[in-house]
Amino acid sequence: MQTAGTLEDNENHSMTDGQNTPSNTLIPEINFDDMAILVTGGTGTFGRGFVRYVVSRYRPRRLGIFSRDELKQYEMAQEFPTERYPFLRYFIGDVRDADRLEMAMWDVDYVVHAAAMKQVPIAEYNPFECIHTNVLGAENVVRAAVRMGAKRVVALSTDKAANPINLYGASKLASDKIFVSGNNLGRREGTLFSVVRYGNVVGSRGSVVPFFRKLAQNGSEYLPITDERMTRFWISLDEGVQAVLWTLANMRGGEIVVPKIPSIRIVDLAEAIAPQLPRKVVGIRPGEKLHEIMVTEEDSRHTVDMGDRFIIEPAFHWWERESYLKQGARLAPEGFIYRSDKNDSWLSAKELVSTLENV
Repeated sequence: MQTAGTLEDNENHSMTDGQNTPSNTLIPEINFDDMAILVTGGTGTFGRGFVRYVVSRYRPRRLGIFSRDELKQYEMAQEFPTERYPFLRYFIGDVRDADRLEMAMWDVDYVVHAAAMKQVPIAEYNPFECIHTNVLGAENVVRAAVRMGAKRVVALSTDKAANPINLYGASKLASDKIFVSGNNLGRREGTLFSVVRYGNVVGSRGSVVPFFRKLAQNGSEYLPITDERMTRFWISLDEGVQAVLWTLANMRGGEIVVPKIPSIRIVDLAEAIAPQLPRKVVGIRPGEKLHEIMVTEEDSRHTVDMGDRFIIEPAFHWWERESYLKQGARLAPEGFIYRSDKNDSWLSAKELVSTLENV
């Protein structure tokens, strides 16, 4: 699998400002020196990884961490003390609050929108809250970015947004549509919006890895498996951060960037985490898929293959001059679908063991 680098080995960063990059040029990432960046949901798994990457390589004018959890912000400030990183700013706020978002986006160049309600069962039980955060919050981010003159905005999506069967996925599909269509509002003002969609982040809060590990550590007699046929996409935090960095540098506005990542079998994951424990099939939960999708057959008609990633291009009348086909990308074949059980790249149980040692 090709990747754009990792947090550890990508020391030679680009010194090019992607905002001024010609549309026919692809660069690794933006030089964030003397730039202002805001990360919504900045205290989450992705936010911490993104901040860790930026502060290890750049000296931005301001790096804002926007979230509603004061305890997580306090803990993050211990990891990144202001004495060492004086450009860090912590904003208590909620993406539901448009006025607070506008205040946090004042004089910001780049925005990464990572805030969301992500737990499927919680979203099903609290549908109003899910819509307010994931859908109306997305609208607030778009409006604030346009009003404050941000240059580029990248929103994080999920594989669950493709052919969604639960409210979380449906709300993220709506969010994706809002950010794609935000270019109809923002381009005249110079604000571009794009989306990065990927699968399960290894070891993120609420994911299956810490869940299985906790069961094993607490002396569980078995690991619960919903279905032995189940597959999932698998991405490291490093790879997720790199996908966002690449998109910020190269986005035209309106595309959905899907990095190519391996798949795993849930039974292999259970074997890698706790080989001594038997598995018990408990059945698929409401709102859960047997396999995950990141590019649907319907979207494939607008999808290009760039070798290390797919890009779902928007159906805007002006997009033809921006298409990645001009960079050597190929159109996806007729009827193509990017689904976790039909992937060309897989991690074996042995490879999973090696990967999990670093989580």
